[in-house]
Amino acid sequence: MDLIFNIDFHSDEALYTQLCNQIIIGIAKETVHEGDCLPSVRQLAEEVGINMHTVNKAYTVLKQEGFVKVDRRRGVIIAVNTDKLRALAETKENLRILLARAACMNISREEIHALIDEIYEEYN
Repeated sequence: MDLIFNIDFHSDEALYTQLCNQIIIGIAKETVHEGDCLPSVRQLAEEVGINMHTVNKAYTVLKQEGFVKVDRRRGVIIAVNTDKLRALAETKENLRILLARAACMNISREEIHALIDEIYEEYN
C-alpha cells in the first residue's frame, strides 16, 4: 500500500476529515485496493503525528460511509460499499451545494464541466 498522508495542521479542515479525504482519493486513484489493510490507529497516529482519537474518528466515518470495514483480526480494511443509488444521491446533494457556490461566483457551466473532466481524469 502506497498511501502517504499529508496533513495540513494550518488548514481550517478538521484533521479527521483530511485523513478521510486522502483515503477516499487513494481508493479512487487505486493507490489502495479492495481488501488492503490500513495502518492501525496507533501506527497511523504516530506516523502522522496526531492523536489516536482523531484517527479513530476518521476510520469510524469511513466505515459509516461504506469505504472500509473493521475485522477483529486484520484491522481496518478497504471495503467499498457498492450501493450506487445511495452514492449517486449523496453526490447529487454535494454537487448541488458546490454548484450553487460556483453560480454565486459567476463560474460558467463550461468552466464547471472542464473542471469535472480535469479532476475525473485523475481517477482513470
